[in-house]
Amino acid sequence: MKITSKLITGFRSEIDNGRGHKIISDVPESNGGHDLGPTSLELTSMGLGGCITSIFTMLAKKMRLTIKNIEAELEIEKLKTSPTITSVFILVKVKSDEPLELIEKCLNLTMKTCPVGILFEDAGIPIEYDLITL
Repeated sequence: MKITSKLITGFRSEIDNGRGHKIISDVPESNGGHDLGPTSLELTSMGLGGCITSIFTMLAKKMRLTIKNIEAELEIEKLKTSPTITSVFILVKVKSDEPLELIEKCLNLTMKTCPVGILFEDAGIPIEYDLITL
């Protein structure tokens, strides 16, 4: 994986993932930016949310579970005294007719194998999660 980040102007950067996808990051106007994209810390948190829904979907397919929809809502805490995220709470909403036990098993496996979640935990950032089935 080769990522390239190029400063465009002010604090705005264009970030390329090396596979033809680019995004813009920036900082809020209150920090001197133009608020034209998420901050790098927000991108990291967004990556965690995307990882959870993607890994859950992959595992559900392997488990032959029929999932109609999945959504992860993340509450990211960053204390003013800390330079980075201090904790994460994730509410996972799954729409499925599958038994609750199987959905819970899939979510637990997801949380154990999500590469971004593993990075957060290795950095000492506690992650808690809960499940709602619809």
